Amino acid sequence: MISESLYPALRVDAERDEVRRLVVGAVILRHGRVLILRRKSTDSLPGLWELPSGVVESGESLHDALAREVAEETGLEVTGVTDYLGEFDYLAGSGTRTRQFTFAVEVAATGPITLTEHDNHQWVRLTDEPPVTDSVRDVLGRFRRRTAPKITPGFD
Repeated sequence: MISESLYPALRVDAERDEVRRLVVGAVILRHGRVLILRRKSTDSLPGLWELPSGVVESGESLHDALAREVAEETGLEVTGVTDYLGEFDYLAGSGTRTRQFTFAVEVAATGPITLTEHDNHQWVRLTDEPPVTDSVRDVLGRFRRRTAPKITPGFD
């Protein structure tokens, strides 16, 4: 699990960098596969595949926003945050400088996914090249490197 002191430090860094909007994203792993969601055709960036993610509301902690967004977008309940996978900045459609913080999370169960803001989902292998943005691909690469089994020379 990650240290609770990380969340305020991330906010301070974003404020210092004059980031105006914060977003949290989640990497959810099940049987060696990661959940990605496809944006609806009526949404901005229609058809884009992405991680479960969303805007941090005013007065909301990053941890609470992460749990809320995962529940809203997938119906899954976050039970733990196991790793901080990094951040990336982008300009939102409104031109607002935005920073997405992405975390690896554990969920209570990975039963049926309940989509509310997307029209499809996939569980992609960590070895796949999913149809996501370069920024998300970088995050998934970092997650893959951190979760890859460690092999000791001379042992199989």
